Amino acid sequence: MERRPGACRQPEATIKQIAADRGVNPETLRNWIRDAGVSRPRGRRTAEPPAVPVAPSALEAEVAALRRENAELKKAREILRKAARYFASETGW
Repeated sequence: MERRPGACRQPEATIKQIAADRGVNPETLRNWIRDAGVSRPRGRRTAEPPAVPVAPSALEAEVAALRRENAELKKAREILRKAARYFASETGW
């Protein structure tokens, strides 16, 4: 795929133009944009393209899940440490 300098930095470019420039189907590009959660700017266009937003709720959910997993792993590690101490004292090492 050929890259043209500055092709994606044109806020006035349409999805069809960008897709043709990149050699992809316009509907494929439109789906990628939709999946990324980028919305089209309404009204007056600015010189900068819109930034790809990161959904805070998705990040918060991931952080919460990782914290739960971390707590479970800490509990499991502590249980294993206690078991190791118990069995080490039983064998007289």
